[in-house]
Amino acid sequence: MELYLILFLISLLLFLKPFLLPSRPKNLPPGPAGLPLLGSLIQLGARPHESLFNMARRYGPVMTLHLGSVTNIVISSPEAAQETLQKHDENFSDRAVPDVITAQPNPEFTLAWVPGDQQWRARRRVCSTQMFTARRLDALQHLRHQKVHQLIDHIKNCCALGKEVDIGQLAFATTLNLMSSTMFSIDIVDPEFQTAQEFKDLVWRIMEDAGKPNLSDYFPVIRRFDLLGLKRHIRPSYVRLHEIFDGIIDKRLEERAAGSSTSSKRGDFLDVLLDQCEEEGSDFNRQSIKPMILDLFIAGSDTYALTTEWAMAELLHNPSLLQNSRNELVTVIGTKWPIQELDTHHLPYLQAIVVETLHLHPAAPLLLPYRFKKQCGSVRLRHPKGHASPGECVGHRARPKLLGGPDVV
Repeated sequence: MELYLILFLISLLLFLKPFLLPSRPKNLPPGPAGLPLLGSLIQLGARPHESLFNMARRYGPVMTLHLGSVTNIVISSPEAAQETLQKHDENFSDRAVPDVITAQPNPEFTLAWVPGDQQWRARRRVCSTQMFTARRLDALQHLRHQKVHQLIDHIKNCCALGKEVDIGQLAFATTLNLMSSTMFSIDIVDPEFQTAQEFKDLVWRIMEDAGKPNLSDYFPVIRRFDLLGLKRHIRPSYVRLHEIFDGIIDKRLEERAAGSSTSSKRGDFLDVLLDQCEEEGSDFNRQSIKPMILDLFIAGSDTYALTTEWAMAELLHNPSLLQNSRNELVTVIGTKWPIQELDTHHLPYLQAIVVETLHLHPAAPLLLPYRFKKQCGSVRLRHPKGHASPGECVGHRARPKLLGGPDVV
């Protein structure tokens, strides 16, 4: 019986091989051979950025990685990244979109996952020229100061009552409030705001599901089946967040309709987006701005909170570093109140702590994957000073870039 089962499985694998492992292009960069069907999935392990770094030391800064039936090119040096993403940026502007991302409403309007077409450039242009300018950020500086003071007051109250402080939860809530104050001029995580805990749970669920390995990404032929159920699990969170944004947008539109064109505007990012929607011939509308808002919240909340939590954890495990940081704060700032954002420029030791935390515990160790539009010439690398061997990774501080797609050269 066991012999028949083995023969059946072998026959099944041979039959499915053309579908699960399509023909791969030739003349690819070197890389690990991997296992049948799985490729190098097991070799990535629990810390893929460290595994890729170790592979790059053996195979070089440009290597081929087979993940399931998908062929990827991994770029792990600044020189290779400049050659591909700067000199050939037009050819590398497409994205390899994870299957779970497509579960959200209107995914074609996201900032992070759509191809670099004209509409995407228009959305990026608005963000860079209207939303993230120094003038507009300075105008909203008082909101950020208010959140920091609330954070300090909360920690003082906990100390007075002898209560423990959950750094991770506190950092996450504060970051969400910073984002919501900048975007909407409100505290979205507040005891008096009905969506406070719900909003945090929704963001956490999206971050968790989006970070899980998904068979559909490694074997695109089975995407339609959603075997792990990740899309079915994450979609209600996406839909609920869009409903929350709809409520905020409706309230703002009512304020703008009730007041004059200038007095009813708060000058935050939501007003910028609504102004774009009202322009004649604009590609902006209610459905297109909600994915943009969602991208900004997801990218700007969990990443900062994780970095803050790791920094505090490392300092608690290194009392001497914590004391040095305290001494710098006392020397530079002292008892001055209130603390200003410009004070951070005079705290080089604290800045070094943040940079080293990002090195040790990167919140996003891998950059978002790119996809080739068309085949192009091989990337030519010149090792610095001619001393690097062909298998040595140049620039180990660079984050690996996954360039997805089966038509890779």
